[in-house]
Amino acid sequence: MMDLCDYFASRKISRETLQRNGVMQTRRDNKMAIAFTYRKDGKIVNCKYRDAQKHFWQEKHGQKIPYGLDDIKEARDIIIVEGEFDKLSLEEAGYRNCISVPDGAPPKVSTKELPPVEQDKKYEFLWNAKEYYEQASRIYLATDADKAGQALAEELARRIGRERCWRVTWPRRSESTKELCKDANEVLIRFGQQALKEAIEGLDELYRVIPGELTLVTGVPNSGKSEWIDALLCNLNHAEGWPFVLCSMENKVQEHARKLLEKHIKKPFFHAKHGDPIPRISAEDLEQGKQWLNNSFFLIRCENEELPSIKWVLELAKAAVFRHGVRGLVIDPYNELDHQRPSNQTETEYVSQMLTKVKRFAQHHDCHVWFVAHPKQLQNWQGGAPSLYDISGSAHFINKCDNGIVVHRNWDPEAGPLGEVQILVRKVRNKIAGNIGNAYLSYDRFLWSSKLFHKFYSSR
Repeated sequence: MMDLCDYFASRKISRETLQRNGVMQTRRDNKMAIAFTYRKDGKIVNCKYRDAQKHFWQEKHGQKIPYGLDDIKEARDIIIVEGEFDKLSLEEAGYRNCISVPDGAPPKVSTKELPPVEQDKKYEFLWNAKEYYEQASRIYLATDADKAGQALAEELARRIGRERCWRVTWPRRSESTKELCKDANEVLIRFGQQALKEAIEGLDELYRVIPGELTLVTGVPNSGKSEWIDALLCNLNHAEGWPFVLCSMENKVQEHARKLLEKHIKKPFFHAKHGDPIPRISAEDLEQGKQWLNNSFFLIRCENEELPSIKWVLELAKAAVFRHGVRGLVIDPYNELDHQRPSNQTETEYVSQMLTKVKRFAQHHDCHVWFVAHPKQLQNWQGGAPSLYDISGSAHFINKCDNGIVVHRNWDPEAGPLGEVQILVRKVRNKIAGNIGNAYLSYDRFLWSSKLFHKFYSSR
């Protein structure tokens, strides 16, 4: 085996990180091996060894704890990875609030009920660290991208509580492949520290929700615009306590409530297909969820056959601000509003005046507005993402909004994973709110609504 520091340098891990974590080179059973010291309150309570043939073993009577346990004391956010190399890699990117499981991942998710704690030997390390992670509000599951890593993430979430778990998705190995990087160390080796930060932080660098701004959202039908906004609202509510007023004309009330409840409780409303082990929402969950809906979301509905006007919507939204303290308004979509205009007024002039009213509402009431507008019919559309200039109506949509986002779902197997959702941030007026750029996510409506959905927080 080559010199310890040289070997880790080839994995982009520095001497300083090795020294801080007590990583050593030793000889055991006439074999040179790397020694990863497991510490609790500064004392070594176990040691794990790895030889050149990637054989692993631990001290016979060592205590079962996560690697790096002392680094998560009093941490509000905790990252859990699948191996010691990944823990060290994240430290290179500036994340010390990270632990690694000591024994790798299971081959698949168990279909059995969780065993009692004293019988849950495979996850004994997790129960021994409960007092450390119990105080955390967010736990990022940054396990490997393979099936075993996904199974480990699910098993951890079952024990920790899905409501606190965020799943990290690693970037693709290259633009020409749909294969993902396997783990944190591969991301560090291939793309460097910044890419690793972006994988953990997600869209925080691209888009932050600023009170008083207008965000325009577009995308072709069935691309996931409304689902994305719903998940964003749920997580803003969880993180910041924001209530919202919704003018969502394309959603039936009961169906919309069901989708919001699934995102809040992180369980399916109906029985999952194909024997999925995820339990459905219980009667107790439903009662708690209905109370949450009543406190968090207020609806603007036009029950007669008339289309609502933008003036009528903003008047009711203003009342919701004063009565319920709402912090966000969703208008979804633009084409379901009444757009009667004087015969001497062009559509461009009308759109300009309408968006001015919406922006004034947002600014006067310190309320963020999400406005969904469909693109016009695209001639000879080849399946690519539309641009903000494709929105039906007027270029004023992109000119007047503070933020412009395109939500696009991939249906081309040659372009990447099928169903992968692209969040394309195409305009950011306020640089505090983010940057132009792209993010990619896979979506699971039951478990965690994808990490990139909930990594949006308000800027105060």
